[in-house]
Amino acid sequence: MLPAAHALIAELDAETPATRRVLERVPADRFDWRPHAKSLTAGQLARHVAAIPGNATRMAQLDGVDLATRRMEYPSSDSTEALIATLESSLAAAKEFLAGLDEARAQALWRMTYGDRELLAVPRLSVMRTICLNHWYHHRGELVVYLRMLDVPVPVVYGRSADESIVDSR
Repeated sequence: MLPAAHALIAELDAETPATRRVLERVPADRFDWRPHAKSLTAGQLARHVAAIPGNATRMAQLDGVDLATRRMEYPSSDSTEALIATLESSLAAAKEFLAGLDEARAQALWRMTYGDRELLAVPRLSVMRTICLNHWYHHRGELVVYLRMLDVPVPVVYGRSADESIVDSR
């Protein structure tokens, strides 16, 4: 396995427990709540967080993506159990893809466009860094804010939260 792919798999593994804790805290009876009319509902955002590794993997398997032709849909989840199942299958897809990359495919240029306009051109492995991991962290943080606004105790992500410490979460 490529050392860079191995490092991304290790990072996925390291970040999964915090992501799982955040997803498990989203109250299923509040999946339809949203902080603003332009925001995703809590259920949509939680499902998006759970699905990001797998969705990024499907995109990275292509040579690129044209956002002008993609319809952005954000389904909700039916239950916390369904969220965790989505997370697990999403992670499995990402790890399998990364483990199977050879040097040529990992370094092959991947493009994101909007019609004729190129927005991003990076090696395929960088797609997994930016669209998978960085995007995942961004939306996980957004979901933590939703929890705070819903007055749900925020779990530990790194170190401690205002509601618990790393000692409490073990």
